[in-house]
Amino acid sequence: MRIAILGLICLVNFSCTNKYKDVVNTEQDYQIIPKPASLEVANGQFLVDVNTKISADNALQNEANYLAEMLSLASGIDISTGETGTIQLKIDDTIESEEGYSLSVSYNQIIVSGKTAKGVFYGIQTLRQLIPVTTESAKSDELTIPAVIIKDRPRYQYRGMHLDVARHFFPVDFIKKYIDLIALHKMNTFHWHLTEDQGWRIEIKKYPKLTEIGGYRNGTIVGHHPGTENDQKRYGGFYTQEEIKDIVAYAAQRHVTVIPEIELPGHSSAAIAAYPSLSCFPEEPTIVTNNMMSEKGKQIIAEGTPKIVQETWGVFDDVYCAGKDETFAFLQDVLDEVIPLFPSEYIHIGGDECPKANWKRCSNCQKRIKDEGLHDEHELQSYFITRIEKYLNSKGKNIIGWDEILEGGLAPNATVMSWRGTKGGIEAAKQKHDVIMTPGHSCYFDHYQVHDKEEKEKEPLAIGGNTTVADVYAYEPTPEELSEEDSKYILGAQGNVWTEYMETTDYVEYMILPRMTALSEVVWSPQNSRNWEDFESRLQHFSNRYDAMGLNYAKHSIKEK
Repeated sequence: MRIAILGLICLVNFSCTNKYKDVVNTEQDYQIIPKPASLEVANGQFLVDVNTKISADNALQNEANYLAEMLSLASGIDISTGETGTIQLKIDDTIESEEGYSLSVSYNQIIVSGKTAKGVFYGIQTLRQLIPVTTESAKSDELTIPAVIIKDRPRYQYRGMHLDVARHFFPVDFIKKYIDLIALHKMNTFHWHLTEDQGWRIEIKKYPKLTEIGGYRNGTIVGHHPGTENDQKRYGGFYTQEEIKDIVAYAAQRHVTVIPEIELPGHSSAAIAAYPSLSCFPEEPTIVTNNMMSEKGKQIIAEGTPKIVQETWGVFDDVYCAGKDETFAFLQDVLDEVIPLFPSEYIHIGGDECPKANWKRCSNCQKRIKDEGLHDEHELQSYFITRIEKYLNSKGKNIIGWDEILEGGLAPNATVMSWRGTKGGIEAAKQKHDVIMTPGHSCYFDHYQVHDKEEKEKEPLAIGGNTTVADVYAYEPTPEELSEEDSKYILGAQGNVWTEYMETTDYVEYMILPRMTALSEVVWSPQNSRNWEDFESRLQHFSNRYDAMGLNYAKHSIKEK
């Protein structure tokens, strides 16, 4: 009797599976972003049911668990992992790209292969997009996946998104959500901007005042810079080292590298507020643009503490003193605590928008210029960056800096992030330095998303500029001015999210989506496959996933539903 019942169960399951063997799939079943390098449509659909199991090579247990959780939530069935399975995750050394993968789906089997675990993970992200979008928020009564053969690889090795948490601070849960969005888009780097004039966001145990004082400002300007008034509200927050470890581990499970940015020598008002001796002129009071200082800030200065955390946006003369050895000792101590938290080979040191006015009138800085045989303050900045680079190199780390680090001479092993257009990136590549392209005209997601003046007035407040989804999609990271040899130094591109005017997580989502989606295809897909009309069509489908995930996104490129 028991044998008969088992036979009946097998017969039912076979009939059910067989029902999907010859299903004819349509183009709508394959609306994938970023577009794969090669996609071959096939008939049939794979049914996720109680018999579905996942088997994986030993190196892929993280990916197997990730996929099992994803399919369990989508189907409402407890999908388990084991030695044999109808879904197989494999390492395949014949795949050329370190992040490349192949995905084969038939009515009775799914195989995801990659040269590394990264590739397998990206294959899973593609598999996710083959599943109905409704499963992002609710389980499917009958979950099927259309048959397909995909062979795919990224065009660029660096595919990044940046987030400034210093102007406005965002909770740990949102940082993880941001990392999940990076992973969904097959991007691989999270550039975390942690220190600024308006706030210091990372716990440094040797210097507790960095977060006790530097982590909070006593007010913030209202409206667009220079502001109409000060809101008089204390604002701030910071991440403990334990929270950072948790976030970095979370990102690693999704193959996202977290690169911290510790700004120097400029944009250092928050650190100077905590430790005024880091300034060229510790006794000179902080100047807030247009006298938009909070009453609390004025009180602090009146009581004899000259420095406060900046309460407005912009560029400020009060920067780290380059003439004091104390400055470098402080920064080395800070970096000694930062380095163990971030396995990334890179530390971003900023290097942008550093005014030289204080250095010109600072006796310590002028003595440094003379003692080191430097010609001017630009070479003093190069000295500053190079000294920090040498220290980080001694700790096994390399630096990334904004393109201003070219001024006065580029540090020997530095990678340049080109933001003031593409000129800096071109110059650095010709000097045989690695480059990440992130020009304002195409990669700054704090810009308005429309060109029309009347439409812009309906938009949430932004820093200025115009960068539409189409502008992002049209961007080509490798400049045509570069030779084939120099082009090899273009590692990829990054979207930047500066948050002066982004006070909430919903606002951040609105500003990055769908521009981030467009950039993901720019940095992943073959250049010759990019087509705006085709992407725009797939984006309509992808926006349904935004809806199911409960994301707040801009609808300028989305047709009415």
